[in-house]
Amino acid sequence: QVQLVESGGGLVQAGGSLRLSCAASGLTFRSKTMGWFRQAPGKQREFVAHIGWSADSTTYADSVKGRFTISRDNAKNTVYLQMDSLKPEDTAVYYCAVARRYSDYIREQGYEYWGQGTQVTVSS
Repeated sequence: QVQLVESGGGLVQAGGSLRLSCAASGLTFRSKTMGWFRQAPGKQREFVAHIGWSADSTTYADSVKGRFTISRDNAKNTVYLQMDSLKPEDTAVYYCAVARRYSDYIREQGYEYWGQGTQVTVSS
């Protein structure tokens, strides 16, 4: 019933930009807070960003702060991750996710639904 469809991943040179999109269906999007995680080969999934019900309620991992911007468009049931000044260490599979109500949104366990993931590769 709940589906998260991601798009926008790809190959980009260091210093470049990408915008990831995640279209949600099967839920009341406006009532949910959303997050982005990423997983590099051989590593655990790590928190990237979270957005609350309002656009001014955002949280970022220190590693991406100042470079990435999370946003949402409730009319389109879509959450975005604008990634600027990309670095090779940003290379990972990126996942969008729906946060559990009243849960810790910086932890993977704080989310109840996940997208399929989209590959982001940053070349040096």
